Amino acid sequence: MKHFKAMITITLRKSILDVQGKTVEHALHSTNFTSIDQVRIGKYVELTVHAADTQQAMSIVDDACKNIIANPIMEDHHIALEEISVGEHA
Repeated sequence: MKHFKAMITITLRKSILDVQGKTVEHALHSTNFTSIDQVRIGKYVELTVHAADTQQAMSIVDDACKNIIANPIMEDHHIALEEISVGEHA
């Protein structure tokens, strides 16, 4: 069994207003960071998954995202995998 570190980025879907992002954008503009716009705030999750190969690891993590980690109605998720040695931790 191989060990993989999954790095998951979760963001609101583009069609959904990101209130937190808009608040940060307004704060940036009011403090002279006017060249920054379209701020979106998301979540970052790291976990370790044990699987036979990269494809199985991706499938496990994707299922976990769709069922528990992310809200598939409002959020998109992107997964990056990295094989790690047994002693390494996420």
